[in-house]
Amino acid sequence: MAGFAFNDALIKLVSLQIGLFQSIFLRGLFASALIGCVWWRSQARIGQLAPSDIRMMSWRLLGELGGTICFLTAIFHMPLANATAILQAMPLAVTLAAGIFLREKISTHRMLVIAIGFAGVLIIVRPGTSAFDHHAIWAVAACAFLVLRDLSTRQLSPAVPAQFITFTTAVTITLMGGAVSLWFPWVATSIWQLSVFIIAAVFVLTGYFFGVLAMRFGDVSAVSPFRYSILIWASLMGALFFDEWPDRFTVIGSIIVVLTGVYTIRQELSRKKPI
Repeated sequence: MAGFAFNDALIKLVSLQIGLFQSIFLRGLFASALIGCVWWRSQARIGQLAPSDIRMMSWRLLGELGGTICFLTAIFHMPLANATAILQAMPLAVTLAAGIFLREKISTHRMLVIAIGFAGVLIIVRPGTSAFDHHAIWAVAACAFLVLRDLSTRQLSPAVPAQFITFTTAVTITLMGGAVSLWFPWVATSIWQLSVFIIAAVFVLTGYFFGVLAMRFGDVSAVSPFRYSILIWASLMGALFFDEWPDRFTVIGSIIVVLTGVYTIRQELSRKKPI
């Protein structure tokens, strides 16, 4: 989560100068190269993929592409902390979707906790009020796409190396960014901007790799709440780079979301504790 927050802040900082899709492409070039090196050094091999793995990889890539475009569009038009706070509906949605589609057991009190968490998100978004920012819709759409990504990751077999998943994702996003960027005027980049892209690539590599490992080998309902830690990082980055400070509704909504996440973690640990 720290890796993703630092990456988001750096990409927003540079993309305000050279554009969204050009930024995605340039960041992706460095990220793909770094991930490829990690994969090569790990000597992780991949055999012939099963049809089910190919299908799940396709769904995962769709979720990642949609989530990347929607979320970056959101943070370019609204405060980083606010967009990130809206995205915190995702762990709740993943837990709920895991119960619906993966048939993971969700008790009544956990459903109540999920409902309270969604109420906190509504406090942040404030639909129907003058404070509602229509760009928040992009963050909500990103949430839906990323739920698809995480559930698809969960269904991949252990035969698919995490490095391969991460590398394929990075290359796909890079190619998408390069293709779409051709429709817009390109801006000459400075050495400083390229350096920022390299640093961002290191951070996004951290986020991708550990995110894949967490979703594959941890219980969805237990792992998901840890995503709330990104609220702290996003708030720090927004204040540091853009002088963005969350308002009281965002703070209140975020506290509700975090508390529901902490409660979910405690319940999960209690459920697994040996008697």
